[in-house]
Amino acid sequence: MQTAVPVGEGAMAALMGLDLEAARLVAAEATSDTYDGAVCVTANDNAPGQVVVSGTRAAVERALEIAALKGAKRSVLLPVSAPFHCPLMAPAADVMAEVLETVEIQTPVVPLISNVTATEVTDPADICRLLVEQLTGMVRWGESVMTMRARNIDTLIELGTGKVLSGLTRRIDREMVGRSVGTPAEIEELVQTL
Repeated sequence: MQTAVPVGEGAMAALMGLDLEAARLVAAEATSDTYDGAVCVTANDNAPGQVVVSGTRAAVERALEIAALKGAKRSVLLPVSAPFHCPLMAPAADVMAEVLETVEIQTPVVPLISNVTATEVTDPADICRLLVEQLTGMVRWGESVMTMRARNIDTLIELGTGKVLSGLTRRIDREMVGRSVGTPAEIEELVQTL
């Protein structure tokens, strides 16, 4: 993904206090009268009042300024190495599609919730297609959590470093428990409790 956009040419920013539609308007305005090749799109609909935009650095920086004028409570550039979940990731999506053609994915035991569609997926071909689409498509995290809740899932286990998704989950649905598991000891503890 890093080769799709050289370091420093892309950016992502979290806009707090704006809903998805307001963030889409901010992103559109950020590219309306800038240089050719400017990109700024909504990349993550994380939780009520938190949307992330992604694109070329100049357009994302402009989006920060516009968001402030449109009533955002706070907006910050994110410390990421590339502008994920936007059209600039198309070269990486092409590579992923090629690689996934060589991989055999089995039908999952339980349905997956796609970040791109916020719906259940079980067909291996659909899983591959959606894995590719998530590189350039918007992450619909809030809707994905609500899809899980509608299926009586009440606990989310976040694997890896950090607690971002666990915190967002609590903002989306206070009754859903988010648990972050990142270290080998935490993983072992989790396995013991399952």
